[in-house]
Amino acid sequence: MSAKAKRFEKRWSQSLQANYGTPDLTIVSGKGCVLTDIDGKKYLDFLGGIATSVLGQAHPAVVAAVTNQIKTLGHVSNFYSHPGVIELSEALQKLVDDKSARVFFCNSGAEANESALKLSRKSGRSAVVATVGAFHGRTMGALSLTGQPTKRDPFAPLVPNVVHVPYGDIEAMKKAITSQTALVIVEPIMGEAGVVVPPDGYLSSIRKLCNTHGALLAFDCVQTGMGRTGEWFGYEQENIKPDIITLAKGLGGGLPIGAMIALGKAGKLFEPGDHGSTFGGNPVSCASALAVIEVLKKEKLLKQAKHHGQTIKKLLSPLEGVLEVRGRGLLLGVVLKKPVAVSLKETMQDRGVLVNSATESVIRIAPALIISDAQVKKFARVFKESLEDVLHG
Repeated sequence: MSAKAKRFEKRWSQSLQANYGTPDLTIVSGKGCVLTDIDGKKYLDFLGGIATSVLGQAHPAVVAAVTNQIKTLGHVSNFYSHPGVIELSEALQKLVDDKSARVFFCNSGAEANESALKLSRKSGRSAVVATVGAFHGRTMGALSLTGQPTKRDPFAPLVPNVVHVPYGDIEAMKKAITSQTALVIVEPIMGEAGVVVPPDGYLSSIRKLCNTHGALLAFDCVQTGMGRTGEWFGYEQENIKPDIITLAKGLGGGLPIGAMIALGKAGKLFEPGDHGSTFGGNPVSCASALAVIEVLKKEKLLKQAKHHGQTIKKLLSPLEGVLEVRGRGLLLGVVLKKPVAVSLKETMQDRGVLVNSATESVIRIAPALIISDAQVKKFARVFKESLEDVLHG
C-alpha cells in the first residue's frame, strides 16, 4: 500500500464510524466495468457495487440524463409532482405488466422492505414469515425480516411476530403460513446468503399458500431486479405475480433510489398520510432510472446477461476446487470445495479483479450487464490462476 493510500485509510478511520471497518481500497474513478484506485491501479469490477451498477461507471446515457436533470430541477418535496416520477412509475408499471400496480419511491432496498412491512399492517394482521439466511436490510424493520442471527442478535428486541423458516422448504412454509399471516417475504434468489437458488416451483407454491390464507406475498428483488438474472425482476420463470415487489440497487444505475410496487388490492392499502420519504422519487434519481431502463431495453442487455452467465458457468464449473456455479444471468455464486473464499477474493484483488466473498465458501459475482466477452474471459483466467495459487500456495 502506497503512502497516499495509507493516508486515506487513516483519514477514514479518524472521521467515519467503524461499522464498515476500514477499507483497504480507495476508488477515485471508473469507466464502464473498470475502476481506478488512489494509486492509479485499475480493477475489473465483477461486483458492480454489489449488483448496483448495471450499466457500469459513467455510462453516457446516465451522465446525460443526470446532467440535464440537475440543470433543470434537482429536488421537490413530495407535496408536489414532477414529470420524472410519473414517467418512472409508469415505466415500472409496464415492466410488471399490470396496470393495477402502484409505486412508492424511497432511497434504498432496506427502505423498500420497510415499506412492504408497513403496508402489510394495513391488512389488519401482524404476523410475518421470512426465511433463514435472507437479507432484507439493516434498518430495524428490515432487520427483523433478515434471517441472519449475526446481524439481528446485537439489536434485539426487533419487530415481533416474525418467523423464519428454511429457504426452499415448502413444507416449512405450509406450517408457518396461517390465517394470521400478514406478509410472506422471500428473495427469488438469495444474494447475501451466497446466491442460493430455490427449487423449481417453490415460489409458485408460496403464491398458492398466500392465496389460500389471504396473506400478502412480497418478492425482494433488490438484487435480482433490473435484468440481472436475465429477467426484469427474477421471479418470472414461474409465471406468477406477487402482491409486492421491492427494488433498489440496479434501479438507479448507481444513484440512490428504491421502490415498493404493490399490485392489485395491495396497491390501494396506503392512504394519504400513511407513509412518506423526503427524497423518494427525487428528480435526478428518477432521470437516472429512466435512462437505465431505456438502455437495458435498447441494447438487449437482459439477453446478454443470460449469455454471459452461461459462459461464466461453462468456464468456471470444471475448475479444480469449484463445487458448482449457481445463480442466473449475472448474479452468480461460485461454490468452492474448501472455505477459501476470503483468500481467493484478496488474491484476485491483488491481480486487479474485484469480487465478493459472500460466505467462507462462496464467491459472489454481479458485474455490470454491459460486461464484454473479453472481460468475461479475463475474469475467468484471473479466477483460475488465483484459485490455483490459493489451493496450492
